[in-house]
Amino acid sequence: MAYRSTIPLGDPVLDAAVSEGLEAVEARMAAVVHSPDRMIGDASAHLLRSGGKRLRPLLVLLSAHLGRGISPEVVDGAVAVELTHLASLYHDDVMDDAPLRRGAPSAHEVFGPSVAILTGDLLFAKASQIVSGLGPDMVRIQAETFERLCMGQLHETVGPSPEDDPVAFHIQVLADKTGALISTSARFGALLAEAPTTAVDAVVGFGEAVGVAFQLADDIIDLTSPAEVTGKTPGTDLREGVPTMPSLLVQAAARRDRAEGLVDSPDIALAAAIAGDLTSDVVLAEVVESLRANPALDQARQIARTWADRAVSYLEPLPVGTAKRALMDVAELFIARLA
Repeated sequence: MAYRSTIPLGDPVLDAAVSEGLEAVEARMAAVVHSPDRMIGDASAHLLRSGGKRLRPLLVLLSAHLGRGISPEVVDGAVAVELTHLASLYHDDVMDDAPLRRGAPSAHEVFGPSVAILTGDLLFAKASQIVSGLGPDMVRIQAETFERLCMGQLHETVGPSPEDDPVAFHIQVLADKTGALISTSARFGALLAEAPTTAVDAVVGFGEAVGVAFQLADDIIDLTSPAEVTGKTPGTDLREGVPTMPSLLVQAAARRDRAEGLVDSPDIALAAAIAGDLTSDVVLAEVVESLRANPALDQARQIARTWADRAVSYLEPLPVGTAKRALMDVAELFIARLA
């Protein structure tokens, strides 16, 4: 599969270099997941063959242009972060019992849950092998990132404790589950290309903030985009009991109304509907329409924009150039997704 940047890079030289880098990443990943054992090879390549945005490799390659540019080590770093991401998707789909991933049957639907989990483990191992060749600092960063991925998934699974603020808890889960690996992607690119320390620090903060913005945008798209665009019924996250920023904001408003004795408030009624039985398509559609009309949706959009703006602010110390502009475009793309 040919890969080009999903972000308009604006500069033909940078676009050509990144596109060539993405092709190299794709070829390297295909070689890494190949196995003489047909079943293992098919299971390992299942998600790889279904495509994807390749956002994490893209950020590795773009960040490398803040230093010496793309090298074989940078390509290896991009492969490692994408394999780590793919491995996490195998596990997530089993835990969520998700029937589809990227419009195709999930690995556990094709190979069974046990094979899917073990394949995810195998991809984590392959990513670690690649990182081990990049030096001890990269191994440490990869291990710390993996820890955060696990912590984020654990916290999402268990949920907030009574003393936690559910909105802040949700943001931290997004930062751990998504922001951490996106941040590491940008960090790998800058470090492996020997970029200045100021550039490394800038992309670390940028990556985490843009990862949170990305997931917050997904929270909103779950409600606002039609099924033919997303490949799933609007409100699927609601039906599956997955916390999203709009639903959390409605629940927070309902708690405030209860505390003030406003027992007939629309937010209390909507919060009860969100927590109710959403197996009926008709009921789900009604709840989605109510959420679309609720102020919580615009509040969630503003929170996502704030995180995207925060991401861009981290890039201020970088010198003006095509790489900086391309990284800013990544954040701006997430804002455009909210329209």
